[in-house]
Amino acid sequence: MGINMNQFFKVSLTLLLFVFVGCKVSAQKFTTHAVKKGETLEGIAKQYRVDAQTILKLNKEVKRGDELRANTILVIPKDSKAKAVAAQSTRKVESPTVQKEGEEEQEEPVGFTSYRVKKKETLYSIAKRFHISEEAIKKYNPDLYSSQLKRKMTLKIPKYRRVKPEEEVVIDESNFDTYKVAPKETRWSIAYKYGITVDSMVVLNPELAGSNDYLAVGQELKLPKIAGSTVENQQTQLYTSYTVPPKMNFFQLEQKFGVKSDEIVRLNPEITERGGLKEGMVIRIPEKKANSGVINTDNYNFYEVKPKQTEFSLTRKFGVSYKELLALNPDLAQGLKAGMILKLPKDQEGNFEVRNSLVLDKINLVDSIDVQNKPKLMFLLPFRLDKLDLNDKERVANIIDKRNSLKYSLGLYSGALVAIDSIADLGISVDVKTFDNELKLERTKEILQKENLSGYGAIIGPLDLPSMKETALRASGKKVSLVAPIPAKSDLSLPNVFFSYTSDEVLRDHMIEYVQGKRNAEQHVIIIADDKNKKVKEQLLLGFPGADTLKVTQEEKNIAIDIEKLTELLSEESDNWVFVETDNFKLVSSVSSILNSMNTKDRKVRMFTTNKNNAFDNEVISNSHLSNLHFTYPSVYKIGSNDSFSKRYEKRFGSTPDRYAVRGFDLTFDILLKLAYKNNMVEASKLIGETEYSGSKFDYEKEGASGYFNQSSYILKFEDLRIKQAE
Repeated sequence: MGINMNQFFKVSLTLLLFVFVGCKVSAQKFTTHAVKKGETLEGIAKQYRVDAQTILKLNKEVKRGDELRANTILVIPKDSKAKAVAAQSTRKVESPTVQKEGEEEQEEPVGFTSYRVKKKETLYSIAKRFHISEEAIKKYNPDLYSSQLKRKMTLKIPKYRRVKPEEEVVIDESNFDTYKVAPKETRWSIAYKYGITVDSMVVLNPELAGSNDYLAVGQELKLPKIAGSTVENQQTQLYTSYTVPPKMNFFQLEQKFGVKSDEIVRLNPEITERGGLKEGMVIRIPEKKANSGVINTDNYNFYEVKPKQTEFSLTRKFGVSYKELLALNPDLAQGLKAGMILKLPKDQEGNFEVRNSLVLDKINLVDSIDVQNKPKLMFLLPFRLDKLDLNDKERVANIIDKRNSLKYSLGLYSGALVAIDSIADLGISVDVKTFDNELKLERTKEILQKENLSGYGAIIGPLDLPSMKETALRASGKKVSLVAPIPAKSDLSLPNVFFSYTSDEVLRDHMIEYVQGKRNAEQHVIIIADDKNKKVKEQLLLGFPGADTLKVTQEEKNIAIDIEKLTELLSEESDNWVFVETDNFKLVSSVSSILNSMNTKDRKVRMFTTNKNNAFDNEVISNSHLSNLHFTYPSVYKIGSNDSFSKRYEKRFGSTPDRYAVRGFDLTFDILLKLAYKNNMVEASKLIGETEYSGSKFDYEKEGASGYFNQSSYILKFEDLRIKQAE
């Protein structure tokens, strides 16, 4: 094992300043320079053999005589005629297009698209989104040489024809159609419709390489023509008129017609003009052709054939006969080929998992590890050893109890150590390094500057967002995955980040889907939400049309509900399912107490929330009331059972593992198993579906270039004064 705790506690690194290395822009004859602490304008000008005035003209934010701020990015001309730039004070910076002798000719774009910069986006993230270089963006947006990227800025994005030179593929445009993606379609369903592989589709449409499984409705794709078809018959050109009935909402319209709400608003601008959907409105609804929605994710699942698979193995895998498989996939008569997309019944069950209507092979990671793989793991957590006097055990225990970051770090790490022991028992050698970043960005930079990240399979941590951003950026350059162990709402748009903590939005969707699945016409839904949760209330109303709402009043520090109104809303003929959406413990206490008193033999009441935050854990909340109300909520983790991990933890540390330790074990064991399987988190996540351990589940889905997000969660409920899994 590569970990030595004594060395870890004694480690001392030299503080270094983080220097951003400017990347060379040969075609434009410019480079960038990140200002270091103490540097001057004259010194930088001398370093690049240009005059200071030239730099000032290209960097409007810099004024002569002002002190240069560290990490300011300056544009520096590399042209031999750089001095001439200074004289052109009234002209914008242009990108020279003269090609040097022997220099590779730059590919010319086949077209352009406009893109509006969103909040917190960077030039790097936009370049990754469109699969082009940052310099290509700068070339056609020359203002970026002298000014920073800003929100709402409109960029001119070049489009390139991307064909591998060795393939020498010549595309005859007359042989291809422009296909518009319909609702619920994925790359697999469209590939099946056209009888091609997904790889072939990506060659024709390179932008798909970094996209999600679901495509945007209306997105245009280049696809080979189907015999007898034309571009025109792929377009939706017919509409039907529809008179809006009372209480109709966008959610119901989407369910009824299969058309997204933003498309309905686009086709009917009067909705915006009149302040929303109104009874009696006559609106246009796109009329779909009979065949446009036949092969989609509502009707079928899809499977991509792997190498060496046979018809016999597939029929056993999917529990269907060859005749049934052939009926769904007539092309099978010509032979099974790797990469072929097969259509499967939507309700088919077997030893596989379905994600976004794509069938994934279920893999037993423990049985699939390769002992030749030797995962290398880094823990970068705030143990705050700089603040602890390890000789004063009583004071240290008190500090740990009061500091959440320290409690989480030590708990997570103790569970991780048991995971490392467990993976070693499977014959896997693990190299682990642990660092205390002291919850400081400067300390994080210091560690990363000295440590060579090459060869690491994953980094767990840090916990503070600034350090996490810094680490993710450094790790991205080395193609190392970073795993965020706690909730992290980040503006990062990097494909190497794994957000292990399921987001509040996914938890809320899971909860709504659960209640919708359990509910029938007999349950009466009531929504109690404070002003901070108006959007949640709107989402619940979309999910439960006809639900009643109860207003929450708040004056200064007092928050209350109208008890008489609530009494009127509660039904005696049907069960009452009440959603409580707030982060105010006083409201939770009040509502749960009132609902408990109204929950009688003749009137059944059950309480739900889509976000069980700290307000529901306050000591003033009665667990007895919550238990009587069968309080139900979504959760990232459940209470671990008395399994082998718990026994192993108690044997090593002499105590029962808390939820942080359980999480640390589950997270680390999952990462190590995946690295022992593929030695690459990204590659493993493409093949592996949901995994579950002592108290956590992981199911990472890629979201464009923004990284991988855990989609798994539990639905838990209070019952008999205990917390149980509801599903």
